[in-house]
Amino acid sequence: MTALTADVQPRRGLQVPVSIVVIGRVLRFALPYWKGLSVTAIAILATAAFAIATPWLLRWAIDTAISTEIIDGDTVIAITGWLVAVAGLALVGAAVLRGTSMFVQRYLAEWVGQTVAYDLRNAIYQRLQTLSFRYHDGAETGQIMVRATQDVEVARMFINFGGVQLSFTVVMGVGTLVIMLLINWPLALMVWGIMILIAARSAFVARRLRPIWNDVQESQAQLGTVLQEALSGIRVVKAFGRAEFEGQKFGRAAGWLQQRSYDASMVQAVNMPLMTMLGAAAIVLTIWYGGREVVNGNFTVGELTMFLMFLTILQMPIRGLGWMVMMVPRAATAGVRIFEILDQESEVRDNPDAVAPSEPQGHIKFNHVSFSYDPRSPVLRDIELDAKPGELIALLGLTGSGKSTVVNLIPRFYDVSAGNVRFDDQDVRDWPLEDLRRQVAIVQQEVFLFAATLKENIAYGRPDATDEEIEAAAKLARIHSFINRLPEQYDTWVGERGANFSGGQKQRIAIARALLMDPRVLIFDDSTSSVDAATEFEIQQAMAALMRGRTTFVIAHRLRSLRDADQILVLDQGEIVQRGKHDELLAQGGLYREIYELELRDQESAGAQAGEPVEAVAAAGGSG
Repeated sequence: MTALTADVQPRRGLQVPVSIVVIGRVLRFALPYWKGLSVTAIAILATAAFAIATPWLLRWAIDTAISTEIIDGDTVIAITGWLVAVAGLALVGAAVLRGTSMFVQRYLAEWVGQTVAYDLRNAIYQRLQTLSFRYHDGAETGQIMVRATQDVEVARMFINFGGVQLSFTVVMGVGTLVIMLLINWPLALMVWGIMILIAARSAFVARRLRPIWNDVQESQAQLGTVLQEALSGIRVVKAFGRAEFEGQKFGRAAGWLQQRSYDASMVQAVNMPLMTMLGAAAIVLTIWYGGREVVNGNFTVGELTMFLMFLTILQMPIRGLGWMVMMVPRAATAGVRIFEILDQESEVRDNPDAVAPSEPQGHIKFNHVSFSYDPRSPVLRDIELDAKPGELIALLGLTGSGKSTVVNLIPRFYDVSAGNVRFDDQDVRDWPLEDLRRQVAIVQQEVFLFAATLKENIAYGRPDATDEEIEAAAKLARIHSFINRLPEQYDTWVGERGANFSGGQKQRIAIARALLMDPRVLIFDDSTSSVDAATEFEIQQAMAALMRGRTTFVIAHRLRSLRDADQILVLDQGEIVQRGKHDELLAQGGLYREIYELELRDQESAGAQAGEPVEAVAAAGGSG
């Protein structure tokens, strides 16, 4: 392999031996549709029966309706018209019935396959929704997307071709073999020797193609990952002038996919002429031996014609047998990748006995909480905090100190490694997840807006909210006036990730979305970082009344968000190193004083120069 493809080489770990267990699990998704499968089985038998009947009818027509006599040394062919008409009608009828049963077979097989694919995709999606943040932190989006699309498609094809079509091939093969042996067993054995060579060649090609197709599946996943990263980070790519580099990376991934697809095509291109020659050899052998038998009077012309038709009918299923067999390892590989998702267990699960308090108050308490993503890298150590209902808790610290992790433990995005987090004196692990998260509204640092209308984005947490409630939340978030200036107002379509709005506008939309939930706990993860000082001040004023009686956690580096907090927790390397109010912490010195001198004093000076009344901030009750 060249250096150009080294970084996109598919991982070989998923190339597993054919697993009956995995195939069985894939097939179990089809069992609920046993009625459709039963009708498909009947249609398979009917199709095979009518296919086998056609050569018999043709033989009967030739041997019965057409006769030859030698008169005065000349061969005279006599045709019985009514018998020919009957034979023709019988052949047409058999063709119509065969076509009908084949339609039923193909239609139901496709219906079952597509329905199984639908169920698999839904199962994958539902599983992904239930998995904790820990899984999503390490998962590659491109890989997941390929497993939910292309791998599921492989499973669908296996149900259709590897299951239904393989059953049809077996029925046709066994039935035709028995009939050919009854017609002329020496010729049948000779022809079946060639058929066995065709089947063996198909199986050989299937085995050779299996690792190539596995590489193709993995390459498609890698290509999806590269493409997803490039599109998600398009602004970074352009800002740093790395479009050419990203283009080359994508080209290498696409090149590896092209090469492996080309390898598969070459194997098939070499195989097809050989298969055609073997099929032609079987026909030649039949004509040579069968013709001699006709001359010797051991074979009728009709029987020879019937034998040739059986041979023609049989060649395509036999040639396709290898491809159908190949679907088994492909489906096993795809099944392993699919079940790697479906078998994932979320570490954050509902307690079967969980009960939510009837009237949540929002009292949050951390008791000796420690947390780590892995045992070697502790993120939080022995965190103690007590946030009473209505209090404003500000979290401050350098990047990576654990501020976001602290607030992520409240709605159980992660579970603690030690200690416990209590909501109203009840361990959050004893709350139903849905009820817990309905009481916690979060405005994250990186705002995500869906491709939907503004109304739908604001009402995302409460889809049953009225227009009046949506507008009231937008007014509190100081975004209502802006929305009303838009041509379509609340029906304005939000582009992907809200790219058509500024950072401050997106954050105020996200704040309106959080406010509409009317939760007992508010979490603002540096949510005013993208708004100017005036807008931040407006938002804080609007939120002051709402925050009364609700516990609020703020992660921010704005002095306005810290000065009037009931508690300021200063974190350093996952530990609370200082706690208190603004003036107390300034008097203590330490890390808070250092951050104040480096980042916050300038904000105080800028506010004073702008004539901003500090008392107004106090009247707002603090905020995030």
